[in-house]
Amino acid sequence: MKKGTSMRTTWNLLATTVTVAIAASLCGAITARADDIKPAILYDLGGKFDKSFNEPAFNGAKKFADEHNLSLMEFEPQTEAQREQALRTFAEQGGNPILTVGFAWQPALEKVAPEYPDSRFIIVDTTVDLPNVESIEFAYNEGSFLVGALAGLKTKTGTVGFVGGMDIPIIRDFACGYEHGVHLTKPGAKVIVNMAGTTPAAWTDPARGRELTLGQYEQGADIVHGAAGATTLGVLQAAADAGKLAIGVGSNQDNVQPGHVLTTNAAALDVAVYKAFDSAQKGTWKPGRIVLGVKEDGVGWTLDDHNRPLLTDADIAKMTEIKQSIADGKIKVPSYLANGNCPAE
Repeated sequence: MKKGTSMRTTWNLLATTVTVAIAASLCGAITARADDIKPAILYDLGGKFDKSFNEPAFNGAKKFADEHNLSLMEFEPQTEAQREQALRTFAEQGGNPILTVGFAWQPALEKVAPEYPDSRFIIVDTTVDLPNVESIEFAYNEGSFLVGALAGLKTKTGTVGFVGGMDIPIIRDFACGYEHGVHLTKPGAKVIVNMAGTTPAAWTDPARGRELTLGQYEQGADIVHGAAGATTLGVLQAAADAGKLAIGVGSNQDNVQPGHVLTTNAAALDVAVYKAFDSAQKGTWKPGRIVLGVKEDGVGWTLDDHNRPLLTDADIAKMTEIKQSIADGKIKVPSYLANGNCPAE
């Protein structure tokens, strides 16, 4: 295959056939480069166009590949069983660096990465302490604190909601930051918290997200923050159906249900993925853990033409002040991950 030829591999196969399918799809399809850069990205469940976490990761990877005239190796898992074999096959076929989106890749990566010590791996959203792995994490509690503060400013009922995806510590961290942010600007406000489930299916169930959100509206909430991958789309749909407000997550979702999305708890996954590949290209890549928070512009709240009519100048000024206070260390945002609980206020 000539350099620059576009290649995109996406499989929707049973775990029992994934080995053959991946090998066949990648065979001969890697662009030869003198610098040995063959970028690969493996998404989490929900698909790369989930309008949440996978999509900005794809955008960052595609931008890098396009700018350097490279083919991009891709894989969208359909089951948990596919992860380990997909990683191993990408490594066998020369993917380097290989980037995985989401903490769910951790067990497979911990097993496969040591088998390929000369390959570089990157994981987003958790830490894998191995000499050939770079771990990129986001201070989601800080982004959640910001959007919680905005929810506190804008609630008219004094009750807001939170719908998480899979009930795991990182989503509890989202909820913790959100609750503390709400109480910064609306002391005494009630925060209703529900999780969509306890299995990976919780990330891909918009109907469940809509159901939980409507239930929170019935309990008096007028703003609900979704932090549930593709399930968040159901949260936003419920806001439109009920004529209320919701807060998106991941990539900017302000335009998904215009007029009903107060803001998005956004993470700069696209920038992080681009920089990770770029560092490999430049020879500056190194293993280890990095955490991107408000100070690093890794997380934040969104403001654009879609949600600007919902906000006053005073709202924006207050949010700017709060964001700067976090960046300066004047506001210390609590984390569920520190002790396995959300600190009392």
